[in-house]
Amino acid sequence: MVATNINKPAAQNSLVLKQVLENIQPDSCPHSYNFHLHTIFSDGQLTPSGLMEQAMSIGLKGLAITDHHSVLGYKAAQSWLESTRINSPQTPLPHLWTGVEINGDILGTEVHILGYSFDPEYPGLQPYLQGKTSSGRHYLAENVISTIQKAGGIAVLAHPARYPSPAEMLIPAAVELGIDGVEAYYAYGNPKPWRPSPRQTQQIKQLSEQYGVFFTCGTDTHGLNLRQRI
Repeated sequence: MVATNINKPAAQNSLVLKQVLENIQPDSCPHSYNFHLHTIFSDGQLTPSGLMEQAMSIGLKGLAITDHHSVLGYKAAQSWLESTRINSPQTPLPHLWTGVEINGDILGTEVHILGYSFDPEYPGLQPYLQGKTSSGRHYLAENVISTIQKAGGIAVLAHPARYPSPAEMLIPAAVELGIDGVEAYYAYGNPKPWRPSPRQTQQIKQLSEQYGVFFTCGTDTHGLNLRQRI
C-alpha cells in the first residue's frame, strides 16, 4: 500500500512539497529552496549541522539532503532541527524533507534518481540505503521509482542533461516508468556564482511541461558552500 500524508511528519509531507514545486521560479534556488545537497554521509564536505546552520543563514524556506544511498545525513539534520526547535522556539526554521539520491538504469544508461518526502523506514526502501549502488532488479529505474512512491515519496530524475544519453530520450523513458519530476534548474559546468545553465534549463523545462511532470531545482552541493556545487 502506498503511504499517505495523514498523520505524517513534516519531512514526509509530499502534498506541501508538490505545492512548492508547482511554484518554483528561476531564482528559487539557491535563495529560497534547494533540493539537491550532500553531506559527509556520502560524498559531501558539510556536516548535517553545518549544512542546516548555513541554510538558515541563507534564509532557505525548504530543502532536502540527498546523500547517495543514505538517509543518515537527513536523520542527523532532523535531530539538529528538533533540538533547535526546543532550545530556540522563536527561531524560524526551514522545512526539511527526507531526501536521497539513488543510481538506476534507464535505456542502458546509469542515471541518478532523487527521492523526496518518503518514509525512510519503509522496508522496501532499505536495499537502496546501504551506502552503495544496488544491483539486480533493485538497479532498474522502474523499481527505484516505484519503491520511492510506495514509501510515500516523489521521484525526480536528477540533472537530465549530464548523461551520455540525451535528455530528450531519457525524460520520456523516465516518464513512461512513472517518474514524478525532473531537475530543471541545474548548473552544468559548475559556474561561479551558481546559476542554472540557460540552454539545458530551457530544454528540460519544455520537456517537463510536454510530459506533465514537476521540475525542481538544486545546487548539487558537495563542498562547503550551499550556493556552489563544488
